[in-house]
Amino acid sequence: MVIPFLSLYLTEKMGFTYGQVGWIMTSFGIGSVLGSLVGGKMTDQIGFYPVILLSLFGGGIGLIFLKNLESLPSLCLGFFLVSFLTDLIRPALFVGIDAYSRKENKTRSITLIRLAINLGFSIGPATGGLLISQWGYSTLFWVDGISCMLAAMYFGIALQTKKVRSNAKYEKQGSASPYRDQPYLVFMLSLALFSIIFIQYFSTVPLFYRENHLFSEKTIGLLMSMNGLIIFILEMPLVNALEKNKKLSKLLIMNISGFMVIGSFLVLIFGPNFAWLAAGMALLSIGEMLMFPFSNAVAMERAAGKKQGEYMALYAIAFSFAHLFGHNLGLQSIKLFGFYTSWWIMVIGLHISFGLLYLSFKMNKRQKKKQGTRLPSKQKKLQEPPKINSPE
Repeated sequence: MVIPFLSLYLTEKMGFTYGQVGWIMTSFGIGSVLGSLVGGKMTDQIGFYPVILLSLFGGGIGLIFLKNLESLPSLCLGFFLVSFLTDLIRPALFVGIDAYSRKENKTRSITLIRLAINLGFSIGPATGGLLISQWGYSTLFWVDGISCMLAAMYFGIALQTKKVRSNAKYEKQGSASPYRDQPYLVFMLSLALFSIIFIQYFSTVPLFYRENHLFSEKTIGLLMSMNGLIIFILEMPLVNALEKNKKLSKLLIMNISGFMVIGSFLVLIFGPNFAWLAAGMALLSIGEMLMFPFSNAVAMERAAGKKQGEYMALYAIAFSFAHLFGHNLGLQSIKLFGFYTSWWIMVIGLHISFGLLYLSFKMNKRQKKKQGTRLPSKQKKLQEPPKINSPE
């Protein structure tokens, strides 16, 4: 509820310039990166359950306190601490999904979690717009913070007696590090660039709606809510259908996602009215549905038998870079070049991102072939290759 209106809150309510807002958002991003990194290590050491509780409850308290901060340094520190606490949950959540789901259900399990998130996101911005118009921005922080704490309480009550699958069979292989896995690092670089561009729809695009199309907060909230609503309705059946189609590789599905997101930015450039912008949001939503569940599944497959917390922390950090660099880069780009040139820069960046994605799959294919030639014939039968889909 807070994030979609954050740039509007900081410029209109607090009176900060775009450059100052960019530094506040960068502080948010630093906290996000460090939170994901620490969350991954904590998950490997103490398990996902206490990390999720700490993140939800601590983040909820932090959100409520944010409304009292007014100076630039205090807001930078406040958003750093809140994003650190809230992003502890990311690697813990992924490891939790792996613990509760079977191999054949993992992509759909990820999709089900995203469905819950997007149900909230379909309600949040629309409700937020109404709250702002009736009672002002401070109500956003109260409602968002209290909902996080209620989520922590429900999680603690609902899942405290659940038993999870043991990963004991992977303990001997637990020393494998994602930081020495070159195909995975290129994959993460591709996702980081994609996320930096994708996040513009939740920082600079609302400003574009306001300044170039003169939309009210209520109208902006409705547009943003479309994203969550479309995903809530379509993502589960779409992912289920694509997962059953064995002819479609994960690489192809993620590349189709790229074309959809590129199309959404072209609509921002050429779309003259609300109907066109709504179509652009629909394209973005379809691209999101294709990218995130399948990229997440690839990362979980790659992490199997290794340090899952660290692998999934690196995956989460790839998206935390969006908060670290994306908001500030977008705002500084708009300040220097204007909205329309910035959207063209995003289109070029997406082409680079999907070039890196293809490279990571080719590197993984060569790595598997190289490992196969090194092994004696008996070991080839016993050792399984890294579990990541090739382009074929």
